[in-house]
Parts: sequence; structure tokens; C-alpha cells
Amino acid sequence: MSHATSFTSIPVIDISALRSTDAAATYEVAAEIGKAAREVGFFYVAGTGLDEGLFDRVLTVTKQFFALPLEEKMRSYIGLSKCHRGYIPTDEEEPEGSIRNPDLKESFSLATDLPADDPDFLAGNPLLGPNLWPDTPGFEDAVDDYYEAVFEVGQLLWRPFAVALGEEPDYFERQAAKTISHMGLVYYPRVPDGEDRLGVSEHSDYECFTMLEATGPGLEALNGDRDWIGIPPIPGTLIVNIGDMLELWSNGEFIATTHRVRNVPEDRYSFPLFFNVDYDTVVKPLPRFASRDGAAPLALRAGEHLFAQYVQTFRYLRSRIERGEAVMPESFVRYGAFGQGAVQRRRQT
Repeated sequence: MSHATSFTSIPVIDISALRSTDAAATYEVAAEIGKAAREVGFFYVAGTGLDEGLFDRVLTVTKQFFALPLEEKMRSYIGLSKCHRGYIPTDEEEPEGSIRNPDLKESFSLATDLPADDPDFLAGNPLLGPNLWPDTPGFEDAVDDYYEAVFEVGQLLWRPFAVALGEEPDYFERQAAKTISHMGLVYYPRVPDGEDRLGVSEHSDYECFTMLEATGPGLEALNGDRDWIGIPPIPGTLIVNIGDMLELWSNGEFIATTHRVRNVPEDRYSFPLFFNVDYDTVVKPLPRFASRDGAAPLALRAGEHLFAQYVQTFRYLRSRIERGEAVMPESFVRYGAFGQGAVQRRRQT
């Protein structure tokens, strides 16, 4: 099982060797990634080869978009999309049953920009389809270029993750042909001095893993001692964290470490890309991990899990369910069932 207990720092892993043809390089990087995934659930990656100019461009258009009046941003409101793309105002996300204040953030969701005649979109897939682009000049080109570049870096990590779990290097790649990966552009306004306010409350990410770049501190991860450990940006790196699906595949060998964003000292912009497999991929503990706890293994479809978590989080989707315009997947788990926070809650019962 995971040993994510009392970590106080986040390791930095150089992944530049993954671009070589040397098979041994994958195994060396996999050993480092596996250790970080078991003991921390977070790590930085260096040697990405990303062009820094791409980040500067996406940051510029993101700032321009979020500075617009609310009524203009709402022209690309996520509730106008049929596949969960677009602008997300501050009060849109509220986990079902929550009694807290809304998270202090705005965001914009996008993914691989499929055409309107894509067969999965026409068939009603709730997570595949075209992006809902705003009219902000240069926004689409800058954001799409950045998305594609980070997506390419993330594709390199499928192999070391597979090797770290004892599988063939292409295990995850075979299930990632038309993924439900997606990116968020997130704006966290400065929290005034003396206030204690969450930009985003504690959670685990619903997908396989996340890669992100941010402009400032605020991100914190929960360790096994219930201490919150700061994860500030390091120039030239991306932050990576484990998500629900890798936790399930490894039956807890990798933990989708609980994290939050708190008390942002200056306006902060974050660009997480949430990597996932194909919508219909069945995720369940790999054979070597399946029977060690004696319980019947949980099995989920990746897309159904993601959509179910969205339904439990987004007001507009709950309204669609209530109106009969969408259907909750029959098999789903409750919000917050994964991650270090969930592990600690189980220990207390």
C-alpha cells in the first residue's frame, strides 16, 4: 500500500531521457516516478522541453479573458456547452451537500477540440466534442497551442507510469486513443491580508494524473500527518499529481493525494491539464494489486466516473439531471471517495 505519510517536500524528476530511444531510460525514470507516486503523490518534472513563450502567450490571453465584464464571460458559459466546455463562474462549483462558501476562483474548461460532426459528440457523449471559444482576440490560438504542447509532454508519462506498476510500457497508451483529458484555465484572486480563504477546497483529481503550471504559490498537499505542505512553482518545471484512476488501478499503491489552494497572496493563474484514458476504459485494480485487501475490487468506466463527479460538483449539470436532460451513470462513487483525505477518514472509522 501507499506510504504517503509524513512527506515535507516534493521531489523533482528530470524526464528529458524519455525522449531518447534508450529503453533503459524509461525504467530509470519509472523508478523515480513510482517512488514519488507511492510516497508523496506529487512531484515536479524538469526537462520537459516546453517553449516558455507558449506560457507567456496563454497567460496574456487568460488575463485578458478574466478581466472582461461578467456578462461577456457568460457568453461562453459552460452551461451552454453539451460536452462540459467553457467559462465557469465563481459560484458554479459546489459539491453536493456542501455547506461551505464557494471557492474563490473562476475558470475556463477546454479539451481536444473535436468537430461538431464528431460521431461521439453526435451520439451524445457528455465529455467529447467542440470547445466553446470566447471572442477574445488570440485566445483560441494561444490556448490551443499551449494545450497541445503540454499534452505532448504528458503523453511521455504514460510509459513510466505503466512500468512503475509492473505493466508493459504501452499498457496505458493502448487505452488512450481518444481521451477525455481536459485543461482548466484558473484565476485565483488575491486573498486580502488577514483573511483565511480557499481558492479551491480539498479534493483529489478525478482523472489519471494532472500536470500544471502556475504563476505563484497557494497549492498545498495533505500528508499522512494531516499537515498541509506547500507546492510553490519552480521555474522550468511542471507539477504532477496522481488522480483517482491511477489510485484505483493500483488499489491504493499510488494515492490521489488530497490537495487545495489557500490564501493566495497575489492574483494567481493556474493551468492544470488533467490526463485521462478513453471514455469507455474499464478501470479496476491490476491483477497484482486486486486481492491483497480481501475486498471485491471496484471497477469503474473512466468517463462515467468523471461525469459522475462533475454532476456532484456543478450546478448546471445537477439541473440537467433534475430536468431529465442528462442521466447519472448507474455505477458511480461519491465525491471525495479517493485521496489521502479519504484514507484518513477510513482510518478513523
